Amino acid sequence: MEILADIIVIPKDDPIAFTFFTGYMAMLAASVFFFVERSSVDGKWKLSLLVSGLITGIAAVHYYYMRDYYLATGENPTALRYIDWTLTVPLMCVEFYLLTKVAGATKSLLWKLIFASVWMLVTGYIGEAFTDGSTEHSVLWGVLSTLGYAYILYTAWFGEVAKLAESSGDPVVVRGIRTLAWFVLVGWAIYPIGYMCMPGGWLNTGLGWSSANVDLFYNIADAINKIGFGLVVYSIAVSSKK
Repeated sequence: MEILADIIVIPKDDPIAFTFFTGYMAMLAASVFFFVERSSVDGKWKLSLLVSGLITGIAAVHYYYMRDYYLATGENPTALRYIDWTLTVPLMCVEFYLLTKVAGATKSLLWKLIFASVWMLVTGYIGEAFTDGSTEHSVLWGVLSTLGYAYILYTAWFGEVAKLAESSGDPVVVRGIRTLAWFVLVGWAIYPIGYMCMPGGWLNTGLGWSSANVDLFYNIADAINKIGFGLVVYSIAVSSKK
């Protein structure tokens, strides 16, 4: 990928370019915050804060390049987005394991969550990046991707993660896991909506929704979800100290 301009110019009337830049700065600032605050929490939460910092740090690097790609081409940086998500979403799932590890979470849970998240992203990428514009292609790979999402959602709300949180006996952990589960249910919902706006997607063919402004919603959702995940973890770590 080649950046075409030496000087980055953000058009005043382009909110997508604006959110790429603010997303990059927000992720970077959050990463610095999590790394610095890691030294102030109890030892059992240090790894969770480290992972939170890695999530926003990786996203900040990708947003730096996605911003330049978008400004140079005006196109959706699909490949860069999925590289970002393939690294950061499994790490977000790792947070569920780390937060419930004190209640007996096993490595099998960790690997199941990682597998489900990678499955969700790889199948979603095939559906979006290699689309032929047909509804059949979009639906097939969208359904396969949704299986991974549904597993993570179920585990966080009713399955092993939810049960381990309850058995921890720590109301802070219980509330924190439930908040993260809400992020998965509500915050992550923007991604399948964006997927269905692509050519061949249900919202594109049925309602005429275009993928032109999907980047705007992806950028806002990424910042809220990734920074929000980390802030919930930080809140748990700080509250559990008391």
